[in-house]
Amino acid sequence: MAQAEAFETDFWKDANLRKTWDEIVPGLPRKTLPYTLTQEAIALYCKSVGETNPLYLDEVAAKAGPFGGLIAPPSIHILLMFSCTPADDWMRSPGTINAGQSWSYNSPARPGDVIRLEARALDKFIKRERLFVVHDNVFFNQKNEVICSGRGQTIRPA
Repeated sequence: MAQAEAFETDFWKDANLRKTWDEIVPGLPRKTLPYTLTQEAIALYCKSVGETNPLYLDEVAAKAGPFGGLIAPPSIHILLMFSCTPADDWMRSPGTINAGQSWSYNSPARPGDVIRLEARALDKFIKRERLFVVHDNVFFNQKNEVICSGRGQTIRPA
């Protein structure tokens, strides 16, 4: 199994590089990075969330399953969101609050997939003195198949 890349846990480390709410431009694509999903990353994710489904962890069981091989849990899009964005991405800002999201899942992510994210802010507004951003995210694999897509709102730090 390939070694999973270490994930930065100091969320304040690059905070001064991130766009403020005033600098977020609706419609402008966010800078993203390709990410190769490994079985080790899937296993570490499963362990961290208590997931034990053999479709994600047991190659023999997964080959006999409906997808013909190992897949990643649908909720892995959370790991992908951080893996596909650089340290200066505004979605990584400390103090950001998830105000709701909706996701659609199309094709399962698999070990070895090279994941690409297309993302942007759709709108931003102030409500009850809070700064909101509406955003969308679409994850693709190397075959240009949509893995999942989602739309959400975050409350941004002032």
